Amino acid sequence: MQAAKQTLRKQIKLKLKNMTDAERTSQTSSVVQKLLRHKKYKESSRISVYLSMANEIQTSEILAHALGAGKKVYIPKYVGENMDMVRLASMDDYNSLPETKWKIKQPPDADVSRENALESGGLDLIVVPGVGFTPSGDRLGHGKGYYDTYIEKANKIKIPYLIGLAYSVQMCETIPTSDHDKPLNEVLTCDKPDN
Repeated sequence: MQAAKQTLRKQIKLKLKNMTDAERTSQTSSVVQKLLRHKKYKESSRISVYLSMANEIQTSEILAHALGAGKKVYIPKYVGENMDMVRLASMDDYNSLPETKWKIKQPPDADVSRENALESGGLDLIVVPGVGFTPSGDRLGHGKGYYDTYIEKANKIKIPYLIGLAYSVQMCETIPTSDHDKPLNEVLTCDKPDN
């Protein structure tokens, strides 16, 4: 199972690497607009959004829109094996976050003042990153299990709606999954790859 996942990760990462900047920009724009028009997004007042790496659908526009719409926005904070979702106050707050060695913005470990989503009422919607996705909602993550573990914890408080965002090259017919892997409710991607 792990070997099959690793092979698939390598194949998708190669496809991602071969995308042009124009393809990335155009597909990010298309997928982000789909999310912003989505009924679940509009209805959700407490949402968690991943902070994107270079090879993922970019999420800064989602953050700006959600904050502008008065939603409570939570972002990942990783400490060791654990991931929490903590409150983002504003786009200035986002812009001031330091970058990790993976070039992802994240609140510093010492910053313990932020509101924790699971301690203040749970989440309505989680926008989930991944390496690969199937149309039915199976997801291939980076292999650390952060999101699967977090979703399990979140479900105990309030079951959030889970949406994955994908470039067309990240869509797969099937993904090997185990009992620990949490399926998403929906994956938003481009209807067709850019030619």
